[in-house]
Amino acid sequence: MLENLGLYFITDSNLTKNGVVEDCRIAIDAGVRVIQYREKSLGREKMLEEALEISRLCRRAGVLFIVNDDVDIARRVNADGIHLGQEDEAIKEARSALGGKIIGITVHDLGEALEAERLGADYLGVSPVFHTDTKKDAGKAIGLKALAGIKEKVKIPVVAIGGIRTENLGEVVRAGADGVCMISAIVGKENMAERIKEVTGKIDSLRREK
Repeated sequence: MLENLGLYFITDSNLTKNGVVEDCRIAIDAGVRVIQYREKSLGREKMLEEALEISRLCRRAGVLFIVNDDVDIARRVNADGIHLGQEDEAIKEARSALGGKIIGITVHDLGEALEAERLGADYLGVSPVFHTDTKKDAGKAIGLKALAGIKEKVKIPVVAIGGIRTENLGEVVRAGADGVCMISAIVGKENMAERIKEVTGKIDSLRREK
């Protein structure tokens, strides 16, 4: 399933108009295969409540559920995995806490990608491919050439993140991305379900062409 992620849906409480739980319900109904719960501003009890509800939605639908950063919440809601940044909890500690669950790592260059793979990451979030305002600390855009170079050198799946829109989606998939994250281009839009269906259909079509 990690090798055909399609649209990798990440929640955003700053952009949502429906609430993150409802966004997840819409995304699942529209055909996403993986959801990452990312929340930086809520208290832990509210985060746990939301994560538990999303986990239940994903489990019923057979959708992968990933929690961003927080190993404890991932464990408590029985998420399928965790996504960590370069400054977050070490892979070894996450593996100890979560056993065989999925561990994704954000990387910004080939060196970080190879190290994350060596340490046991199950997939990579390559970020940012293009300039993005959604994540203020995302760093400098690495571009399509670097994305393709990472994909060529690692054996684990790669998710492209940062500044991806329908206009550049084809280039990103052709560069080798197994999954694509589009936050501001989808979350909070009036026709979110239609956008998701359009994007997932286009990704699947592009992957069949490869």
